[in-house]
Parts: sequence; C-alpha cells; structure tokens
Amino acid sequence: MMSLSPSTFETIVPSRYVTFILPDSHHLHIAVLDSPASSAAGAFTAAMWIPPGRESDWIFSTFSGHLQLLLSSPTTEPLSRLILVGNSPSHPQPTSYNSTLHPSYSTALQQNLAPLLSALTPKSAFLGDGERPEVPLLSYEDEVVKSSVLEVCQGPCVGEMLIENVELENDGFKEFRRRLRFKRMPNFVQSQIRIRPKDESCLENLDTMEFELDKGVLVQPYLSPMVAGISVISQFLEGQLWDGFRPKALCLGVGGGALLGFLRAYLDFEVVGVEEDEVVLEVAKRYFGLGSDELIHLFAEDGFKYVKKLAKIESETSRFHVVMVDLDSNDPTMGVCAPPKEFLRKSVLLAARAVLHEEGVLIINAIPSSKLYYERLISKFQDAFEELYEIDVGNGENFVLIATKSKTENALDSNEGAFLSKLKLTVSRSYIDSIRKIPKNVDPAFDK
Repeated sequence: MMSLSPSTFETIVPSRYVTFILPDSHHLHIAVLDSPASSAAGAFTAAMWIPPGRESDWIFSTFSGHLQLLLSSPTTEPLSRLILVGNSPSHPQPTSYNSTLHPSYSTALQQNLAPLLSALTPKSAFLGDGERPEVPLLSYEDEVVKSSVLEVCQGPCVGEMLIENVELENDGFKEFRRRLRFKRMPNFVQSQIRIRPKDESCLENLDTMEFELDKGVLVQPYLSPMVAGISVISQFLEGQLWDGFRPKALCLGVGGGALLGFLRAYLDFEVVGVEEDEVVLEVAKRYFGLGSDELIHLFAEDGFKYVKKLAKIESETSRFHVVMVDLDSNDPTMGVCAPPKEFLRKSVLLAARAVLHEEGVLIINAIPSSKLYYERLISKFQDAFEELYEIDVGNGENFVLIATKSKTENALDSNEGAFLSKLKLTVSRSYIDSIRKIPKNVDPAFDK
C-alpha cells in the first residue's frame, strides 16, 4: 500500500491519477482521476462501482479506461474527479467474465464507504457552510452478460489488443458477438461481428462453446449508415452497370474487416483495405474471417501516406468510386473521437479527393468530441469537396459524413434502379431516407 497524506486529495490536479488499496476493507482498490480539463472553478466529484468480476478489464484497470469513463460520464455537469471503487484486480489483463457468478456490492458496504468518498472530495466542492457535498454513486451498465477472452496480442502500431467472445442481453434478447478492443482506448469496441453457436443445446460455458461467423449483418452501429451513404451516387452507379463493370472501394482502417467483407459479398465491390498495423490484419483474418482474394486487397500501411502516394498516380484505374474512412484518434485525452485530427490536414483531404473517381464519394465515420470540433470538421470538408451530406446514426455519438467530388444533381430523389434496390435490401432504408444535405454556412445537426 502506498503512503498518502490526508491532504493529497484536497485540490484538483489536472490528469492526476492515484491508486491505492484501502486497508482493513477486504482489499478494496481505489483509483482517483482528476479531469485533464479541471480547474479551480469546478470540483464536481462522482464515484463508480466496478462490476464484480471485471476488475481486471482494461476499462477499469488502466488510466485510459478510467479517463474514458470520466469523459463519458452521464452526469448533469462535467466531472472534475471520478473515483473508482472495486476489488483488487487478480490478473493484469482482462479475463473471462460471467455476471451470474458475481454478486453485487451490498448496500451496507456502500454506506460504509461514504466517509471515504467524502474524504476524497476536493475542498473547493464544499458547500458555503462547510458541509461536504454528497458524492453521487454511478453504476456501470452495458449489455455484456458473459465474456471469454480468446487472445491478447501486441501490434507494432496500435499496441496491446484483445479479442473476445461476448454474450449480450437486451430486453430478454440474447446475442453473441466477437469483438476487438485496443488497450489504448479500452472502452471502445474497434470491431465486432455477430457469431452463432454451433450447438444451441449447450450455451452455459462461453469458454468452451464453438461458433460460426455471421457476416450478413453489420452490428457496429455506424457501418450500416456508412454503406447507406453510397446511395448518394446510386444514380451514377446505375448508369455504369454493364457487363464487366465492378465498383471499387478504398477502406482506410480495416479493424476486423466486417465492412470490407460486406461490400465484397453483398454489393459486389472490389475492395482495397489499408490498415497501419499488420498484426490487426492477421487478427482480422484469423478471428473475423476476412479473406484476401482477387477482389479484396489488403495493405499494411499508414492510410494517410497511402492516399497521398496513390493521388500522385495519374491513372483512371487507380481511382475509386467510394472511399470509406473508419479511423479514430489515438489520443486518449480526447476520449473516443473520430476521425483523427491528422485527417483534417488540407493535403490529406485533397489527396482523398484526388483518388476518387469524378463521380465518386468519400464516406467517413465521425465521432466529434465537441460541437466545435464537428463544425470544424464540416468546414474542412466543405472547403475540399463539392457537396456534403450527413446521416445522424441516432446513438448520440456517431455521424456519417458523405462528401462528393462533383455535384450529384438530385440523386436522392432519382427513380429507384437495380443498384439502389439492392442497397435497400442490405441496409435499413431509414438510413437512406434520413440523408440530408448540409448547405454551406449552415449548422449541421450535431445538437438538433
């Protein structure tokens, strides 16, 4: 146990992270994080109980996981300090988890910790009469009922990553998925795919169950809207459908490869996937069923450099009808944010425009860290491209932006043809119908 002065937690120190074991308390582990944006003016503090059995999960046992929990807290005002309370982690890495085997914390134990939480509250949060404010107790809830870790491996670019099978339950509906997570952003699922048990009669032990992949459904919330964005150029693609024509897509960011496989299998695209980390590509092949054939080409390169290199080739064969960008920031202080700020450089945006076919479209997953960041994103894209469209994914987090190289006329109002009909069979029609054009100098729908 580390030695702490009683005055250690009296003030907010931006980004300070302190962990310790509470003596005489059944080895409870305490972690205290002050927000990077904290100031003397704000000292709102909250505590969170770590679900028993998940103490080793990167979400709860790392600085970056703690930071994401703080930044995504559902509290009415921004948190200055978040206190995590849980059992001491018994393993250095996430392990298999079964919620039914772990009882919740008792109310009595929570009440016993009230003095500790009060002592960990900064002085500036005290009320005018000197009374200590009550520290709200937050609970972490997700749909995960069980998890089984398949592998933890190290990539030269993304660092440590984890592949796991999970059992989810939502309103009584049970579903199984395979997920890929990075330790640097542990509360963010990088890729996931639906999996089906081979033996429906034996569903008790997730560790021993055998699964088959279900590639026909895009379960990552923003992937179906990204595919729906292709409808903006459906009129052009419809006019090109003759024998031998095959549209081409460039995907920057591969992850588990669900998007690449879907474009190849269900929309008959030739697909080029670029992923900076070769280990991620190996994981996609080994665990997520991503193949490399005559219609799927994979490259382990930096996506920005690849696009700039491709932009210098003056050949129509090196142009794409669709460029999909699914890249997130690797800066944990920004929380979950996409695309990375490096993508907004003028040289990168112009290179992305250059690799597009004249009638092509750039489709990007956006997770803005703030309204200001999103407005900046909109402005950058409108400067580099002819038209800009938007889909609000509806989860309060993701937006899909669709930028065109040339005017699309009234493609969204055009008569439905074979390609658009096929598209509406593969993704929800509601996403296609919700596409809206963002006029220049008009606020996007970030907070509408």
